[in-house]
Amino acid sequence: MHNRTFDELEVGESASLVSTASREDIELFAAMSGDVNPAHMDAAFAAQDMFGHIVVQGMWTAGLVSALLGTRMPGPGTIYLDQTLQFRHPVTPGDVITTTATVKEKRADKRIVLLDTICTNQKGESVLTGTATVIAPAEPIVWPRMPRPDVSVRRHNRYAAFIHEARVHPALRTAVVFPCSPETIRAAIEAREEGLLDPILIGPEADIRAAAKIAGVSLEGVTIEAVVDSRAAAVRGVEMGAAGNVAALMKGSLETEVLLAAIVDPASKLRTDRRISHVYIMDVPAYSKPLIVTDAAVNITPTLEQKRDICQNAIDLLHILGVAEPRVAVLAAVEVVNPRMRTTLDAAALTVMAARGQIRGALVDGPLAFDNAISLAAAKTKGIDSPVAGQADILLVPDLEAGNMLAKQLIYFAGADAAGLVLGARLPIIMTSRSDSLRVRLASAALAKLVSERTQGGVVLP
Repeated sequence: MHNRTFDELEVGESASLVSTASREDIELFAAMSGDVNPAHMDAAFAAQDMFGHIVVQGMWTAGLVSALLGTRMPGPGTIYLDQTLQFRHPVTPGDVITTTATVKEKRADKRIVLLDTICTNQKGESVLTGTATVIAPAEPIVWPRMPRPDVSVRRHNRYAAFIHEARVHPALRTAVVFPCSPETIRAAIEAREEGLLDPILIGPEADIRAAAKIAGVSLEGVTIEAVVDSRAAAVRGVEMGAAGNVAALMKGSLETEVLLAAIVDPASKLRTDRRISHVYIMDVPAYSKPLIVTDAAVNITPTLEQKRDICQNAIDLLHILGVAEPRVAVLAAVEVVNPRMRTTLDAAALTVMAARGQIRGALVDGPLAFDNAISLAAAKTKGIDSPVAGQADILLVPDLEAGNMLAKQLIYFAGADAAGLVLGARLPIIMTSRSDSLRVRLASAALAKLVSERTQGGVVLP
């Protein structure tokens, strides 16, 4: 980049740059600035607005002026002092915007330069006009042009339909077991405010109220079931579920093992013949549909028989969500059977079990490596002919360690969201993490609500 010093600039001199507005520009600007005005973001709203369609934020266009002054003329070393703006015409995604600055006046005492600034679209219409006031650089600068950041929008919209559908029905009566941290009490109250859950808080009342105070949420109108500790809270929650007083459980700030122990206790009436298991329902921006990872939180080293149940639990969930024939990829490190690798043997056995009707309602194939399961290109490169490869709805992992690492990598490296449920009991169990966003917490609650409405005693209704 080369700048133009104050002495070099001449009145009447101009410079321009050309940019194309896109829908992604709208979303990136909204993410950066917080400007989520529906006139920019929501086509249905914008259709009724003044212009009849989505328009780009005005300050996005103004940012083009700043880019021109900082990189072209006067260029590096310029100090921006003032800018007047008049918005003349809306900018629509697809418009090609030419931004031009023309030197209008120079003031030698402080190297101040005034420039007329104008942005026009591909039709020659002025969309923005104004005057910029800058301090021009005193010395010539030649500097390597910095590469433009390679930024993309992570679209998290695969939970929207679930949440919208769940809001249609009355709030789900839910026992929140030991909500004694600010994060867990906030999650319960947020789901209540969204009309998804009707929570009963089970735990030491003083601890619950202290957590609510720290979280800054009101407990007015919320029932508290007072018990002495986390184990008592787990037992009481299970009792309430078995008696039909609640239709779901939600894990609070107790250890997962404590809650699960109460559920699988031989005397528990929440047990079914099915092994309970955890599912992450993941919204991965780079993947075209919701993706289930199971089991990453409950079963440490499941047997073949237990994997069958884990698989069926996830299949039944997708049936509830409207996926008629889910595709299940049974993961291993390789895509061929190796007698020295038990995971490949289990994967092959599960594939045969599905073919023989021991796993119902899905296409099951394995062993498949992760790349083959989610990438058609990878599967084709390796010559894999499979109805599941590259199109998986469910990733059935070999064990908890592999599943947990896979899920966390998708969350932290791929920007995925991960709603969590425990299935296989007579009612759904909501599992949230302290680091979950509001979107993820609401998705977990909404999914539990849909599962509760469409199952009876842990069995999917026809």
